[in-house]
Amino acid sequence: MPYVSSGQMIARAYAGHYAVPAFNFENLEMAQAIIHAAESRNSPVILQTTPSTASYLGLEQAYAIVYSLAYRASVPVALHLDHCERFEQVMQAIRAGYSSVMIDASKQPLQRNIEITRKVKEVAQAIDIAVEAELGRVGGKEDSSIAEKIAYTDPAEAEAFVTGTGVDMFAPAIGTAHGFYKGEPNLDFERLMRIQKCTSIPLVLHGGSGIPDEKVKKCISMGIAKVNFATELRYAATLAVREILHDEHVFDPKKYMKHARDAVEKICIQKIAVCGSENGA
Repeated sequence: MPYVSSGQMIARAYAGHYAVPAFNFENLEMAQAIIHAAESRNSPVILQTTPSTASYLGLEQAYAIVYSLAYRASVPVALHLDHCERFEQVMQAIRAGYSSVMIDASKQPLQRNIEITRKVKEVAQAIDIAVEAELGRVGGKEDSSIAEKIAYTDPAEAEAFVTGTGVDMFAPAIGTAHGFYKGEPNLDFERLMRIQKCTSIPLVLHGGSGIPDEKVKKCISMGIAKVNFATELRYAATLAVREILHDEHVFDPKKYMKHARDAVEKICIQKIAVCGSENGA
């Protein structure tokens, strides 16, 4: 199955009333686990890197990992740059071959956010690169960006933003947060419904790790077509390595990283079921 356009994948999910799972990866083993899980459930899948992961791996190397695995995969695979605040790095990801990018200028005033996002869209649309953007602030920590409080997205501003930028995917702030939740998140479903009516484009749910399955499913029924998962995958991989390294005789990275890969695959299979993307390939 060829490496594909994120935009087409998301548009198909939106029309079909399911969501594409978007999994952050940090290395080859996590990428292998994600794609193997997708293949086992015949699901389309998006792999993502945050800017710090892209800097750690290298944008070209991250693309090479995903493209080489996608080349032999039996399901559609795409690569997305997640939560990037720098225009220059977004352009570098596009040049490196990413399927889609997220420009996150949500810290800026509304009009400035529109201007920056529209500039990215103007470049990306010429080469069929989908653009995601955010208005409001998802809580928690993503890379070096920390939001102590959630700044909920105003539906009227969301409409102006989407109209003014032409983005392909929109990430509203409705009560989710990056990282693990201290309690059950209180999602504003009424706000989500109003934003969907105002924008009429595929929406993205950030901070998917730790949200109860039924709440994720409800969000999908209200226009969410992409759900991001990161923290649970990182935690599962790290815990698996810690467990195997209790045996002092284990020192071959292939042995302990296989355990990490298996743990990540298990989480991904669970999330694919929640997103309803099984047999969506």
